Amino acid sequence: MDATLISREKTAERLLTASAKHSFDPDTELDWETPFEDGVWFWPPELVSLYDTPLWRRMPEEQRLELSRHEASSLCASGVWFETILMQLLLRHTYSLDPTSAHVRYALTEIADECRHSKMFARAVTKFGTPTYGPKRLDHSLGRILKTFSTTPGSFTGTLLAEEILDWMQRLTFPDERVQPFVRGVTRIHVVEEARHIRYAREELRRQMETAPRWEIMLTRMMSAEAARVIARSLISPQVYASVGLDPAEAVAAVRESGHRREMMRHSAKKLMDFFEEIGLLRGASMPLWRASGLI
Repeated sequence: MDATLISREKTAERLLTASAKHSFDPDTELDWETPFEDGVWFWPPELVSLYDTPLWRRMPEEQRLELSRHEASSLCASGVWFETILMQLLLRHTYSLDPTSAHVRYALTEIADECRHSKMFARAVTKFGTPTYGPKRLDHSLGRILKTFSTTPGSFTGTLLAEEILDWMQRLTFPDERVQPFVRGVTRIHVVEEARHIRYAREELRRQMETAPRWEIMLTRMMSAEAARVIARSLISPQVYASVGLDPAEAVAAVRESGHRREMMRHSAKKLMDFFEEIGLLRGASMPLWRASGLI
């Protein structure tokens, strides 16, 4: 048997064992009925998009807290969008593989995890009591193109872009006692289960980049860089600013000029960008798009 396949199967078996031990049902694990606490953040303030801008300093504390609620909701809605794409990419990956392999069984296990996550995020949006935010029409269409035409390594690159940026933020959120207990519970479930998904995607992407033909690697670089740009700008809908009584144009400009926000986004992707550099994704004509994403 091929050594790469053995490695792939061993990884999948370990992940299947971990899934059996550490999986959650958000419908029963989380307290969906208790009201939110007054004066408590819905997201760490340092991760709120306007944090430490001149506009933020003019906002009363109540408005800052309300913005954190809407941004947490926007992130949940974006999570549903990302994971809907991810599940389709995983199914495409397994389509021609041996369905009895541990690798495929783990992919299907991950899809089941992502189904629960999507339902959890959607139910959380309802609990937050906000509008259902979503990507711009253009970005929604670009997501449709990605999930339909992505290369196999591009699929795992897109998966990691969506998962690791949010994972970094959520690892700061779930232990933060300033944040609503419900939100901390949502992020704890996601962090525990996404750790398996990230390992699966990283190892498979490394394998794919070692064997993909040159044309596929070049296409993956371009599509991945564009995916990074779309994902980074889609985390927070500009509509959240209008919802809390701010001028969206002024708020978007404040975020764009925020050194703190730029540094936070780069830091959220630092380990991932180092990995992409190592396996040869950050190269050539794709670099202007990678820079435009704000992740490097």
